[in-house]
Amino acid sequence: QAQLVESGGGLVQPGGSLRLSCTASGTIFSIGAMGWYRQNPGNPRDMVAIITGAGSTNYADSVKGRFTISTDNVNKTVYLQMNSLRPEDTAVYYCYASIYPTIATYPPLDYWGQGTQVTVSS
Repeated sequence: QAQLVESGGGLVQPGGSLRLSCTASGTIFSIGAMGWYRQNPGNPRDMVAIITGAGSTNYADSVKGRFTISTDNVNKTVYLQMNSLRPEDTAVYYCYASIYPTIATYPPLDYWGQGTQVTVSS
């Protein structure tokens, strides 16, 4: 089993910045992709940013130019640098990873973190 542990959420004023981190641990042969989703009560969980093992990235239109996703592959950690934050960015942010636990595993398994609250308010 793999686990994802997130950190870095909190309260920030509009226009401010936060950096989220998420580290994968446990039984991991390789990671296909890591990313971030966000969700508010009563709404679906939406993709914010994804990065593949090859380094390709995809962002939600609403965060392009403000958020940057990156990884430290050695430490199996994904980061989300969030700049120019807006009140509408307020949500619980979930880390996601597509993981191959063993060399024989296919397709990869989806794992989620516990979620971290980001609140953008003055």
